[in-house]
Amino acid sequence: MPHGVYQMTNNEDLELLDLVAPDFIKTLEKRFKILQSISLMEPVGRRVLADDLKITERGLRTETDLLKKQGLLVSSKSGMSLTRTGSDAVDRLTDVLADYQGTALLEKQLSKKLGISRCIILPGNADKQYRVIDSFGRRLNQLLGSILPSGQSMISVTGGSTLAQVARNLSPDLSKNRQLVFVPARGGVGESVTIQANSVCAEMALKTQGQYRAMYLPEDISEKSFESLQKETSIKSVLELIYRSSVVIHSIGTASIMADRRNLSEREQNVVDSGKAVSEAFGDFFDQSGKLVYKVPRIGLHVRDLDKIEHVIAIAGGQSKAKAIQSYMKNAPHHTVLITDEGASKLILRDNPLK
Repeated sequence: MPHGVYQMTNNEDLELLDLVAPDFIKTLEKRFKILQSISLMEPVGRRVLADDLKITERGLRTETDLLKKQGLLVSSKSGMSLTRTGSDAVDRLTDVLADYQGTALLEKQLSKKLGISRCIILPGNADKQYRVIDSFGRRLNQLLGSILPSGQSMISVTGGSTLAQVARNLSPDLSKNRQLVFVPARGGVGESVTIQANSVCAEMALKTQGQYRAMYLPEDISEKSFESLQKETSIKSVLELIYRSSVVIHSIGTASIMADRRNLSEREQNVVDSGKAVSEAFGDFFDQSGKLVYKVPRIGLHVRDLDKIEHVIAIAGGQSKAKAIQSYMKNAPHHTVLITDEGASKLILRDNPLK
């Protein structure tokens, strides 16, 4: 380490710096918050950013001019954006400041409240900041890099708009010394082709330089038809891969939205509505207490199958998903890892404080 350079290694180091030079920590946090907000809103104008951060435009200009000189951000007619160096700085500082800012404690509290092994909370609110979901993808990339072994890995993936956006943020680094095969966790749901599980698998394979297998089969096919179709070689081979998966990546849906996407009949819709369903995952609709309200007949993984899969990763964020997350997690296997944001996590803990 060069002479005069201080290497921040843990929370105790930051506490020591705060004791000796409190202004240093305050400045670091302030500039980190600016960079973090730009990463979630870019390209963003100074006025919009100042309103979001609740500071004056004049004060913001002083800081952004300095950050620009440091090569961390650039300005254009459409607004400010981070450079590659700026993005890397945000990723590294997020980990450095997590304990100090209390994020690690919040993650432990949320894990305990939801009854699962781990929660990863990222800054922002996906309902208001579209790029929060991009950060989900980058964090998923890091998580997979830490849990996937060398050699071949089967990864089952569900569909949905969240995972479609997450998929675009994976990287080829994941395939270093690995052979990744992405498979759809279930059949289609009659929604836009771009957010069906087959398409999400294809995008993940493209971004990671892995492989994928598609399953061109309606999710809600009748049981009688399925019995004959599952004997088809192409379908049978994909189903076998799905049940051999070591990782499942899935989203958590809001019941009302998913009922529309699945084109439920009037009778089915009435069952979901009368049962006051608030969440949906793997074709199962649950009420706020976690009770199963309705099950869409489907092909592929069931919630009960997740107990047998080594790594289960759920991804959902935004305040609008808070109730759905709480509802579904009452049925999730304990070893689930949830990637979410401050918008959802703070609402869950506010409405259901730890005793």
